[in-house]
Amino acid sequence: MTLMGVTEWVEAYERAWRTPGTDVVATLFTPDASYLQGPYHRPVVGLPAIRAMWEEERDGPDEAFEMSHEVVAVDGDTAVVRLQVRYGPPVNQEWRDLWILRFAGDGRCRWFEEWPIAPSDH
Repeated sequence: MTLMGVTEWVEAYERAWRTPGTDVVATLFTPDASYLQGPYHRPVVGLPAIRAMWEEERDGPDEAFEMSHEVVAVDGDTAVVRLQVRYGPPVNQEWRDLWILRFAGDGRCRWFEEWPIAPSDH
């Protein structure tokens, strides 16, 4: 995976979050992908489970938020991305995340590990 490939994947992830339905999830994740919503969470495994989790977690495709990101590192099939997400306006939630991503040869993610931190977590 390249820096540009990771950047494009993160941008596609944001577009997918803003897209009605969850069919687009299959373009981001492998059929057997694991998705951890936090370092101590059990992984959500497989496309059907990831789709269900997306529908449960988001308010809908028109959910108001701003997301910025920086790819911190890329090493082979693994990448680390730092993100900031603000929900609103008005801003009612803010998160800083680290994502650890492992990619399959076709550019889809096979391992997604999120380390979310909210301002109240400090």
